[in-house]
Amino acid sequence: MCCLLPVGYLLAVSLTRGDAYSVIALDARQRGLLSNTALLGIGTALLASALGVPLGVALARITLPRKTLFRLALSAPVLLPPYIAGLAWTYFGSSRGWLTALIGSDVLSAWTYSLPAAIVDLSVVFYPVSMLATEVAMRRIDGRLEEAALMVAPPGRVLRHIALPLAAPSVTAAALLIFVLAISEFGIPGLLQVRVYTTEVFTAFAALYDFSRAILLAVPLLLLCMIVAAAAAALLRERVVTTRQTAGSRPAQFDEWRRSAAIAAAAVVAVALVLPLAILIGEALDARSLWGVLAGSGRAIANSLLLAAIGATAVVGIAVCLGYARARARRRIGQAADILFIVLFAVPSTIVGIGLIGLWNRTGLLGAVYGTDAMLLLGYLARFVPIAALALAASTRYVPVSHEEASSVSGARWIRTMGRIVLPQIRLALAASWVIVFILAFGELGVSILVAPPGETTLPIRVYTIIANTPPSHVAALALLQTVVIFVPLAALGAAISLREAR
Repeated sequence: MCCLLPVGYLLAVSLTRGDAYSVIALDARQRGLLSNTALLGIGTALLASALGVPLGVALARITLPRKTLFRLALSAPVLLPPYIAGLAWTYFGSSRGWLTALIGSDVLSAWTYSLPAAIVDLSVVFYPVSMLATEVAMRRIDGRLEEAALMVAPPGRVLRHIALPLAAPSVTAAALLIFVLAISEFGIPGLLQVRVYTTEVFTAFAALYDFSRAILLAVPLLLLCMIVAAAAAALLRERVVTTRQTAGSRPAQFDEWRRSAAIAAAAVVAVALVLPLAILIGEALDARSLWGVLAGSGRAIANSLLLAAIGATAVVGIAVCLGYARARARRRIGQAADILFIVLFAVPSTIVGIGLIGLWNRTGLLGAVYGTDAMLLLGYLARFVPIAALALAASTRYVPVSHEEASSVSGARWIRTMGRIVLPQIRLALAASWVIVFILAFGELGVSILVAPPGETTLPIRVYTIIANTPPSHVAALALLQTVVIFVPLAALGAAISLREAR
């Protein structure tokens, strides 16, 4: 209903418009969009991997001080709405007199609103995907494969010739996912005025009201995302839902690089997280009345909090059933489900929005849903059920089947077994999934800006639509509020994880 039908609808409609599609397939504008989109995805995947892989190695193989806090701080940028990071960097480029004097205002403006700037911004947002994938892969390596090499070779050579090649499938899959996430992103390219498929699809639908052209532009992007995401899932295979270390010796540690790794990690946190927040704080302090700014957006803030909470609850409620089914499925069915979940999560948000509009904007019962806040909830379900199902499948997989069998032998039904046996053992994963989905839903822009009912708005829509005509201090204040709301549950989750590790 929520994930497959919008995609199927767009593909089915596109097949009925073959003549129109052949007209624009070789259009010069279409070729430019394809070139920019490909460069954006490839550049982001390479730069984000260059940042994320060393950090993943450090988290997995180096005894860093306060590693849990480092991991949370390094992972935080991927949970922030990308356009907030882009907004901070545009303020940095436009308001720093010394940069203007050093580089020149024309050159600085050309760089700030350019494809390379979008690549840098997206890389800073998405490098945690590569970092976490690398860390998991490095932890799974059997230490016996490295012990002999360490007796005759320095750690750097062992890392290059043994550890990294074994982690290469996960690293490559993460790079492919980053590619998909980058070409699916709407906020930063739209903010930086970079012409790519996502911005063109949005313009065709929301500005030109050309639904046919929006669909025709959406199909190439949709097919590219689905193919690349399927390749990434095929590379990962069982590693999508298997996270624990394999049996064998403990992997080799490279603690001789401890100081350098700590300095590098701190530098990345400073550039990717601290500096953008400091820029936004500096801009927000110029506002005459912060309370007045927040009060003027009170309805958008309340809508975002309520809808994100309801959406996260609905997503986790559905995802726990799908995750359980995936964890208990046969191997081939499970692998097919993994590919399906990853492909659906990779569908660009603007395409999901157009698909939902095409399905629900009609007379009858469906039309009663269209034009209400339920469309936003459908968008959250379409975007986040797949990733939540994968996360919960990974946790459910490690609940022993024997526990459920014992419950069944005792006469308990499946619902009682889930409520008394399975769910209590994955309660931390349920809480983590709810927090992550709440954060993602609270910052969701691409679907929301298309399907939001007339007169209704959320905080991301409010921030994005007032950028051009509102003082930067007001926009920065709202962006900071959004960041605070995101970091509060994230900090609570981090505290819960730390307490569990301490026990």
